[in-house]
Amino acid sequence: MTDLLLKNIRPMGRETADILIRDGKIAEIGAGLDAPGVVVEDGQNALVIPGLVEAHTHLDKTTWGMPWYAGRKGGVLQDLIDNERNERVPLGLDVHRQSMRHAIALIGTGTTHIRTHVDIDTDHGLSLLEGVLKTREALAGMIDIQIVAFPQSGLMVRPGTLELLDAAMAAGADIVGGLDPSSMDRDPKGQLDAIFALAQKHDAPIDIHLHEPGELGAFTMELILERTQALGMQGRVGVSHAFHLAMVPPARIEALMERIAALDVSIYSTGHPSANVPSLKAMRAAGIRVGIGCDGIRDTWGPWGEPDMMHRARIVGMKNGFRRDEELELLLDTASGAGAASIGVAGHAVAVGSAADLTLLAGETLAHAVVLQEPRPLVIKGGAVVARAGHAVIEAP
Repeated sequence: MTDLLLKNIRPMGRETADILIRDGKIAEIGAGLDAPGVVVEDGQNALVIPGLVEAHTHLDKTTWGMPWYAGRKGGVLQDLIDNERNERVPLGLDVHRQSMRHAIALIGTGTTHIRTHVDIDTDHGLSLLEGVLKTREALAGMIDIQIVAFPQSGLMVRPGTLELLDAAMAAGADIVGGLDPSSMDRDPKGQLDAIFALAQKHDAPIDIHLHEPGELGAFTMELILERTQALGMQGRVGVSHAFHLAMVPPARIEALMERIAALDVSIYSTGHPSANVPSLKAMRAAGIRVGIGCDGIRDTWGPWGEPDMMHRARIVGMKNGFRRDEELELLLDTASGAGAASIGVAGHAVAVGSAADLTLLAGETLAHAVVLQEPRPLVIKGGAVVARAGHAVIEAP
């Protein structure tokens, strides 16, 4: 953390001002600030928002920077999972190298916080986690990385996985993951009992991938909500994707969203172009903490994606049919300040006393900045400049 005087910027799109940073925190915001001896950066009238937040990605999966991978499969979810698990070693996917490439690209495009899911399975043990832990250590001070121990290939259907999840949490993972308890494991009670018990053992939050459609997904969500309430885990549970919240009748969606908000369960959406996705506006109006993320980036699952939360925000906005300025501002907030709250990071704001984790954006207004495909002029983490003109200050391997 450091001291910095950021001149000529527009905090949250308001009038031009300066921001003084002391010991990594915002100490003062105002016009014509002076701080003798402090390093000065001229923001050249750029907008300033809280750093972008990548709330759902997979740093252990990307083939970014590797030779083109032509072996992608079609088929159902299980086919994609199996292909990835079987292809990692033949492909030469070095998780530390690839997660460094992914995370450094996110730094360059303005992200200051990442929540990543890392596969834990009986084929690879903890090796993938070890690669991402090395990346987190290497990038300490440049970006914060939360790690979800994620049973991608199933939990109850693959004996030994639960013990590996336990070991992963002891080794440095932060969050207990889960995946489609009904459709993947065909044992929703067994999986949910196991992961909630593991979360209690390690005093850790939970983040469950829930792709299950329609009434099946709604049923599983109800089971998750029941356990959240019974075990007093309000504010410590998240559900990723939650496609069912766009697939059941409106009255059912409204009732589920009301209960999700009451139990302070977060929802993480990627705006998946080929799936039904819950309404961002409806979730935010219901009081649900919502984060968005890029999901997989050019991996064995698919060739698409960019390590850029502004790119992802545009996808989410188009998927939600956003047009008006206030909708685009809501979208940007979900990718920054509100997104941070969804992963348990409090006080992520352009405000005195907040951590100086800031992203500068080109644009006339916040809404304009969302649609512009311009490099981020400056990215600041803890008062230190970590990226300029769209590029991190360190090189990717």
